[in-house]
Amino acid sequence: MYANAGREGANSTIDLRSDTVTRPSAGMREAMAAADVGDDVYGDDPTVRRLEERVASLLGKEDALFVTSGTQSNLVALLSHCGRGEEYIGGVGTHIAKYEAGGAAVLGGISPRHIQPKENGALDAGEVAATVQPDDPHFAITRLVCMENTLNGKIVPQSEIEAVAGAAREHGLSVHLDGARLMNAAVGSGKSAADLAAPADSVSLCLSKGLGAPAGSVLTGPTDFIARAKRNRKLLGGGLRQSGVLAACGLYALEHNIERLSQDHENAVELARNLTAMNGISLNHPVDTNMIWLTLAPGDNAPDLVAFMARRGIVLSGPDMTGGIRLVTHLDFDKAQIGTITDAFAAYVKA
Repeated sequence: MYANAGREGANSTIDLRSDTVTRPSAGMREAMAAADVGDDVYGDDPTVRRLEERVASLLGKEDALFVTSGTQSNLVALLSHCGRGEEYIGGVGTHIAKYEAGGAAVLGGISPRHIQPKENGALDAGEVAATVQPDDPHFAITRLVCMENTLNGKIVPQSEIEAVAGAAREHGLSVHLDGARLMNAAVGSGKSAADLAAPADSVSLCLSKGLGAPAGSVLTGPTDFIARAKRNRKLLGGGLRQSGVLAACGLYALEHNIERLSQDHENAVELARNLTAMNGISLNHPVDTNMIWLTLAPGDNAPDLVAFMARRGIVLSGPDMTGGIRLVTHLDFDKAQIGTITDAFAAYVKA
């Protein structure tokens, strides 16, 4: 059982907004306190380097760079792949496209070209190829294709990722994979993280989404790419000093919190089954990992549901642009809470 017991600040609130709301466990805090540290800007922090080597090996890449967040990791990757006046192709609704404040354009002068992903979260390889700009001075130079796995909790079919990567390489493009929740995809698919990462030149792995670390992501790729990435991390103010105290959290998470992701997935499936048995509640798509996307019956008001649940100590994200509601299970979610949530939804439906 994975509960809040023994975690600092634990309370009776059930927070389903994201898998980023978890708190460090006692073991993770002990790892932080015991971390061997140095000045990482000088390359002197041994714990940071151990984390970078561990993630590079895990994802099958030559080298890696510890950064502060998934957003910084993706931005550093784009700045390292593309120059000003160049462009990347990505998916509408992906994290890079929607939730990173347009950083590639604002800070890097990199133009986005976003196409609609398929229902399964994959980009269409043919559409990617058709979106590449011709060699013409009227157009930005297409330099990169960005994909994401998982996307909105969906495990993107590996065959589709490979097809898009193949199309990218036929046009001389690099490939970046936003693998913020790649370990959920690995656990859910039964494939290794290295196999899932193989089609991409660079891959970002988030340590605070599902894996339970309080901060940090790791960007992986070829050694020369990581050298450029380190310069761009500095440009963005991401050079940290004794950051081994955070890297220790990442190492602890990789050691203890990967296999247990299956429990998050199982909890999400069970909770979704309970909720969709009620009148007026349906799924936007099947539950692959730890995310449930609910649609309410016409006439029901999602903000009213959020307020109703808040009064019962259940915290939900506000509705997305389609009116859907996302529920996310995580390390601090207790299987026993499924009954409490089910009862609260039943009361809402009955009200």
